[in-house]
Amino acid sequence: MNRRSSRAIVVNQIGYPLHSTKQAVFTKDGTFHVVNENSGKIVFTGRTSCLNNDPASGHMVALGDFSELNEVGRFYIQHEMENVTSASFSIQPHPYTALHHGLLKAFYYFRCGQELTPELAGPWHHSACHLAVGFIYDNPEQSLDCSGGWHDAGDYGKYIVPGAKAVADLLLAYELYPSAFRRPVPIPETDGILPDILHECRWELDWMFKMQHPSGGVFHKLTTHQFPPLTTLPEHDLEPLIFSPMSSTATGCFAAIMAKAARIYQPFDADYAHKCMQASVLAWKWLVNNPDVLAFRNPPDIGTGDYSDQQDIDDRYWAACELYATTNNPVYHDALLTMSKEAFHKFGLCWSNIGGYGTIAYLLSVTTQTDSELYDQLLSGLRNEADYMLWKSTTDGYGISLLKDEYIWGSNKVVMNNAMLLLIAYRFFEDKRYEAAALNHVHYLLGRNSLDLSYITGFGDRPVQHPHYRPSIADDIKDPVPGLVSGGPNAGLHDDISKKCLQGLPPAQCFIDHEDSYATNEVAIYWNSPALFVLSHWVQQK
Repeated sequence: MNRRSSRAIVVNQIGYPLHSTKQAVFTKDGTFHVVNENSGKIVFTGRTSCLNNDPASGHMVALGDFSELNEVGRFYIQHEMENVTSASFSIQPHPYTALHHGLLKAFYYFRCGQELTPELAGPWHHSACHLAVGFIYDNPEQSLDCSGGWHDAGDYGKYIVPGAKAVADLLLAYELYPSAFRRPVPIPETDGILPDILHECRWELDWMFKMQHPSGGVFHKLTTHQFPPLTTLPEHDLEPLIFSPMSSTATGCFAAIMAKAARIYQPFDADYAHKCMQASVLAWKWLVNNPDVLAFRNPPDIGTGDYSDQQDIDDRYWAACELYATTNNPVYHDALLTMSKEAFHKFGLCWSNIGGYGTIAYLLSVTTQTDSELYDQLLSGLRNEADYMLWKSTTDGYGISLLKDEYIWGSNKVVMNNAMLLLIAYRFFEDKRYEAAALNHVHYLLGRNSLDLSYITGFGDRPVQHPHYRPSIADDIKDPVPGLVSGGPNAGLHDDISKKCLQGLPPAQCFIDHEDSYATNEVAIYWNSPALFVLSHWVQQK
């Protein structure tokens, strides 16, 4: 069990871009010194702001700004009080290159149905898993190939809706920051032609094809009946695999991501792009023929994650926007215009509220005719959302856009989704405040938080060590698989270890680095994906 006390000075434990705003958070005010780690010399002296109460963490905090220090090297911060120091960190033009690489490599570790070899996986190698056929829930006499794809999280289930969100983040990162992906990972498919991020996305997309019924509808998920024990290696999970019933949310997300993939892969593989397009159109036809919400709920004998959602307008809207951006067919434009008049959040980037990807596709489109009124509404809405994120960030002692009641399950995903939105807004409005705010979210994730933890395994001075992640729990390797984003503080205390150890703590401290804490310390592909998008902004070669 890990509830180490945090240091009185917290920093981004990886580092700060050379010419960025650089701040540490202190729980003691006063004079501080930045010290060069190699020479031991003081290179900057400053004074903190006054202490202020931070309700989310329960701390009195002050900021220490050392932005004037534009010297490349490794440093730590020392308070004027003896023996009060921070973690060491770097200042350099591109401090996040290795981290960015690790976040992408994590998707290789999430792969299902393939041997992870020692050459590519290092000590975290394992045999191929989940190679058996899956059975249709409503028709158990029928079995289908279901191999491939990514394990969703700390379990071995594979789910369409969060999988589509994860692929969308990766494809959007490549679309906006292609120069960030010139370096090979490497992975088995590395060929020096197709960027490895697109090879990796294809591993998930190829599995998604197997989830589409001939009618065009898409099975919601593929899992065993119940989660396997925590000590189960992936290749030892041999329980029957079940295709759960189709849903309109899964079908909408599938139609959207296949249309986007068709657009992205076209310059590299026209045949594959055509296959994606055909699958998307077929799914769209199914949605048209099934206009009512076909929501998913776990059947009574299935206890794995259900990713249930009682509305599908956001999924359908996303699908129409992506199909229009790819085909320029006015049928899809008419559909998205009609749906846009309905009341739903058009800037959400969560699996349960995913309309923001449709809005982004529409705003980024340069080859299609857009409706000026809708375009202006969406652009104005984007600015309003970004401004709201800015306002929330100013109320938080650690500079992130979470209010006290927003430390929910997967709060780090929310942090990174918000940073994504800020960077999208920065792309359109070139307002440096949005970029700076997004970077503050990165600092939080990497240690400038009330717990003095890096929430990414394998990276930072004090990274998460005991994630709720079956492969790392079941193997005999001391260190967890690197590059995995932990869920983060969750004031809901939804698991037993959280209830036992975290009762009464402020929301931002409701986290425990323990393998049993699935509510705070699980990992997931759709928590890694927005982090990868965000870090791409600072890794791109300008």
